[in-house]
Amino acid sequence: MSKSSPRRSFGRKSSGTITVIEARVHRSSARNARLAFILTAVIVGLLSAVVAASSIHPILALLTGALIGVPLGGLAWLLVRIWPVLRLLWWWTPEIGITTGLGAAWVQLVNHTSTLVTLLVVALVVGVPAAVPVSRRFLVAWTWCLVVRHRLRVCFAQFIIANQSGSLPLILWAKPTPVGERVWVYLRPGLSLADLEGRLDRIAVACHASTALIERASDRNAAYLRFDIKRREVLTAQVGSPLVDVIDPDTPATERIPATVPTALDLPDIDAPTVTLPTQGKPAAKKPATTANGSKPAASTTSDVDDVSDWI
Repeated sequence: MSKSSPRRSFGRKSSGTITVIEARVHRSSARNARLAFILTAVIVGLLSAVVAASSIHPILALLTGALIGVPLGGLAWLLVRIWPVLRLLWWWTPEIGITTGLGAAWVQLVNHTSTLVTLLVVALVVGVPAAVPVSRRFLVAWTWCLVVRHRLRVCFAQFIIANQSGSLPLILWAKPTPVGERVWVYLRPGLSLADLEGRLDRIAVACHASTALIERASDRNAAYLRFDIKRREVLTAQVGSPLVDVIDPDTPATERIPATVPTALDLPDIDAPTVTLPTQGKPAAKKPATTANGSKPAASTTSDVDDVSDWI
């Protein structure tokens, strides 16, 4: 039989001991709890002393501040110290609630009914949901939601790098969808959407699904994400059309001959008019202009080009 000390039973791995909270998380929680105690006790104590000094002696005001600050600091230490345990309880809240409810119902049933009635009620509670397809699909869908929450937690703990303190993302809730499950997750510092997009294939394998998608659930908060776990493709299913029921079965069938669709265009079969264009000859030579006395005008010294300034 292996031995394990009380120190190592809460955070470290040892033979014969089940590690519930990782050692890094345990150390970070203890450090944060001490800081929370000191800050809360000092700040609340000083504020209380300043307020009390206006009506009593300063020494009594300091004592009053200490009496108020130390208990509140202890409360802050307790909350921070047990936060890993509270987060662990949050992960198992649905299972704890269902188990507690079933146990309480069983106790009440046994105490107020006979054995035959108890067995009959149990048979109905277990058999009817399993026999009716609608209730069976409902139970299976919500069971997968519980499973996916824990599979995502395993993914975050195994291959996703968390922050320096080792705190994992907070898995909030899950609900069934027509293709699988949808899970809302709140990231802690040290992770982002880009870090998770490259590991979607591993997340799908861990969740026993075909694919996994991720997107932001809030436009204002980048830490609030939504996972869509897809197990089946509903678009490939065959859906019966209601139009079949509208058609009268006594209506005679009409044979429809499909029309011949031309595949090519035969140009010789088209009568197109012949268009004859007029023949264009060479332009006639321009006669040189003459003056009044019959002589040719003097050649211009400038090129025969329009002056742009005349256009203005």
